[in-house]
Amino acid sequence: MKLCWFNENKLGVVDDGLVFDVSAALQSLPAPRYPASPGDLAIANLDTLRSAIDKALPTARSHPLGAVRLLSPVANPGKIIGVPVNYQKHVEEAAADVATFTARQTGSVLEQGFFLKAGSSLIGCGQAVHIAMPERLTHHEIELAAIIGKKAKNVSESEALSCIAGYSIALDMTVRGAEDRSLRKSLDTYSVLGPWLVTADEIADPQTLSLRLRVNGKDRQVANTSEMILYIAEQVAWASRFYTLEPGDIIMTGTCEGVGPIIPGDIMQADIESIGSMDVRVIGEATA
Repeated sequence: MKLCWFNENKLGVVDDGLVFDVSAALQSLPAPRYPASPGDLAIANLDTLRSAIDKALPTARSHPLGAVRLLSPVANPGKIIGVPVNYQKHVEEAAADVATFTARQTGSVLEQGFFLKAGSSLIGCGQAVHIAMPERLTHHEIELAAIIGKKAKNVSESEALSCIAGYSIALDMTVRGAEDRSLRKSLDTYSVLGPWLVTADEIADPQTLSLRLRVNGKDRQVANTSEMILYIAEQVAWASRFYTLEPGDIIMTGTCEGVGPIIPGDIMQADIESIGSMDVRVIGEATA
């Protein structure tokens, strides 16, 4: 199932070029209480929600996909976990251009560990990346995103993939500079997730997916998730040693070689096999 949030926070199911408004299914979710339990309410109750969606679909109003504005398919992530330099060719790319990537960012994920991105940086593909520091380089980084579906702590690699609710395409936007990643990657709009969440049952093997990013129609990044240094199951298991993973947490599983600059007016076109594709606009400070 392909799930999305669209327009004014409506819940949708995407099928055959249409978005079906199944917002009525949200009534199946437990009433939120204060203080709220950690995690995204919809993701935490995904099985219940999917059952209600199945009942709502036959009478759901549909919209052409191109006529709606797609928001982030995860509305309330507790945390966004970044996995740096997780493809060998990107390790080599960073080492060969220390002037851009800086010496502190060399070496693979095994040496550098994880980092966190601010939840306030998250947008959907129907919004736009806003270049807020035009005096600096901003680079694109396409990544497969894994969305955690249940609370997990100290899980084994064999259990790890069962903790994932679904997958999306992520753009981990990055301002280049010497500061810590969590600062440079947490500007508003610098985490893009979309175009929808594909539930894990529809992805036979997340470790064999082709990915591609183009800017204005020209290839920049082309790879396959099989080329990761730290596989997704290893990422979930390792991350759960440090953090309690909660429903709706997003793991951006690392980018491949070919990262490059974007400027206002550019269109980023991101594709991942078995998920779909999304176009994301880049705008400047003065653009509404």
